[in-house]
Amino acid sequence: MHLIIKLTVVAVLCLFAMPIAAAEKKAIGAVEDIVIFPWGLTLAARIDTGAATSSLDVCDFKVVGKYVTFTLADRCGGHKIRRPLLGTKTIHTSDGSGQRPIVMMEICLGSTLIKTRVTLNDRSKMEYPVLIGRRTLRGKYIVDVSSKNLLPPTCPGVKPDFIPDLK
Repeated sequence: MHLIIKLTVVAVLCLFAMPIAAAEKKAIGAVEDIVIFPWGLTLAARIDTGAATSSLDVCDFKVVGKYVTFTLADRCGGHKIRRPLLGTKTIHTSDGSGQRPIVMMEICLGSTLIKTRVTLNDRSKMEYPVLIGRRTLRGKYIVDVSSKNLLPPTCPGVKPDFIPDLK
């Protein structure tokens, strides 16, 4: 009898806890505008919970030691950027598999500045220059696949001018 009471209490607490956790999550659409910091670049991003890692459209990249230099695709401004290389990741797609460099980027999604790992890839055949994967979202968002641009970027310090990171 004592066990039945404990299980009932746990079940009731779980029922009340679930709506609270869901209410704390922000709704986002299948496509959202994001801002890449510190450069203030606003780009359209495809939200893809099926992908683990986020990806950014680049024309080319060159790894030299512990750094990777890359050029953003023309639709992303065509700027040349240098970032520390965090490693590489083998990505499997319908076109096959390949190694992609990983860098740390800061993105603004809604009012939240998120520091996240991003793979660099030629996404020129894709509609959106940025793909946001589930690891970037980290359980803080609910994706409404029938909507777009539910959460415009409003992070403090959004700068309209690009400042290259070529040190």
